[in-house]
Amino acid sequence: MGWLWAIIVGLVLGLIAKAILPGKQNIPLWLTIIFGIIGSVLGNTVATWIGVNDTKGIDWIRHLLQLIGAVVVVGVGDMLWASFRRPKQRT
Repeated sequence: MGWLWAIIVGLVLGLIAKAILPGKQNIPLWLTIIFGIIGSVLGNTVATWIGVNDTKGIDWIRHLLQLIGAVVVVGVGDMLWASFRRPKQRT
């Protein structure tokens, strides 16, 4: 069940990150999910480092850090994806 939850959270965070970033991101849905999962893990790690990973009630700071992580990972991942997908120029 943990993997299913990670995929759902990755999908939601990845899609929100794509909506926040300006312009169009040309990454496929499967890569959006993976980037969302990576961003979530990154946000959880930062939340643990600063001591806000488990609070009473809803962990708003942790969720915000997960979203920030997803935005960063989707932004960088989109640039890398575009550079790999761009056809090589012959000299």
